[in-house]
Amino acid sequence: MQNGGMNTNKRKELSPKQCEELLAVLKKRFEENMNRHPTFEWADVRARLEANPEKLWSLNEMEKTGGEPDVIGYDETTGEFIFCDCSIESPKGRRSLCYDREALTSRKKHKPENNVLDVAAAMGIELLTEEQYRALQKLGKFDTRTSSWLKTPADIRELGGAIFGDFRYGRVFVYHNSAESYYASRGFRGLLRV
Repeated sequence: MQNGGMNTNKRKELSPKQCEELLAVLKKRFEENMNRHPTFEWADVRARLEANPEKLWSLNEMEKTGGEPDVIGYDETTGEFIFCDCSIESPKGRRSLCYDREALTSRKKHKPENNVLDVAAAMGIELLTEEQYRALQKLGKFDTRTSSWLKTPADIRELGGAIFGDFRYGRVFVYHNSAESYYASRGFRGLLRV
């Protein structure tokens, strides 16, 4: 689904067959990338997923739009596993979006199909903060040819800007743009707590 197109399924649940297919994909990715979660067991992750079917729906949306979600952490306080888009480049199905509805509404010409904040909310995921993005980059080299919108602090957004990050020259860079801007090489990464 290009440009943030979303599933119109209002129930936000997967069929048993879809659940099993998604769980197989997630298990394979989990096992092939143990560096992202060296102390976790797939059986524990699967049990949390099966107890939270609405989260499986969100993970499926992440997968369908090219995010390649995987476990990157665990919240000791809540007992939740933290999934994040781990595609090498910004997810293809979530590119060419401006930052938020205000930015989309204010564009007079050449409006994008949608905006990052609305697409993330419809998928049931959070936009990565700058800190979360920097932590993700410690697990690999992401966005070496693309960039990803990041959750923008209110004071920057109030001035008309929004922030995004990428990985170039061996380091993470965080930049700013007009929130109205959008690019074929910029998408967004999401975070989901299960």
